[in-house]
Amino acid sequence: MGIFSRLTDIINSNINDVLDRAEDPEKMIRLVIQEMEDTLVEVRSSAAKTIADQKDMRRQLKRMSDATSSWEEKAELAISKGRDDLAKGALVEKAKVAQMAKALEDELTLLDDALGKHEEDIVKLEAKLREAKAKQAAILARAETATNRLKIRQHVYSSRVDDAFARFERVERRVDATEGRIEALDMGRGKSLDQELAELEAEESVTAELEALKAKLNKGKDDAKDEKSK
Repeated sequence: MGIFSRLTDIINSNINDVLDRAEDPEKMIRLVIQEMEDTLVEVRSSAAKTIADQKDMRRQLKRMSDATSSWEEKAELAISKGRDDLAKGALVEKAKVAQMAKALEDELTLLDDALGKHEEDIVKLEAKLREAKAKQAAILARAETATNRLKIRQHVYSSRVDDAFARFERVERRVDATEGRIEALDMGRGKSLDQELAELEAEESVTAELEALKAKLNKGKDDAKDEKSK
């Protein structure tokens, strides 16, 4: 059995309620749309048969109208020939044909009403189908968004990310340990008296050399000026 057992169930259905009761809304909306499309095919097929029946009845009515005219002409001919008995027979046949035509016209009226109802049902059913397809598009979009968000969450909070951060922490601890060893080696290693005196002597020697170099350069500049003045 389908989601909807009758056409009126589909037309009067509330798609939101159907989806709210579903465990898998995406699957349910596909079934709803399939049921609607199948029902629409059936209604259109029924409407097509009704139209065909109408055409056939109109052809029959046309033949009956022609027959009625023919019997009336025959009755007139019989009267003109003084054959009232034949005229009566022709009028009886004309009445029979007219009675059958009246029954056929009544049946044709019923078919017209049925076809109007088919058209009304098709319009309503197509509106429901558009509504269902719009819901399907919205559900698929939500499902895709949710899936992407889940993938991102799983990626961010996956064990691989946790492992990466753990490796960073291990590296940092190694660097801390190395720096600690360096600082530990430097601890208690203040400069000795000899080191400080040697540094002073080296500094004094460099200073003396610097002064001598400056004096040399200044002397060169003075000699150059004297040469120019001569």
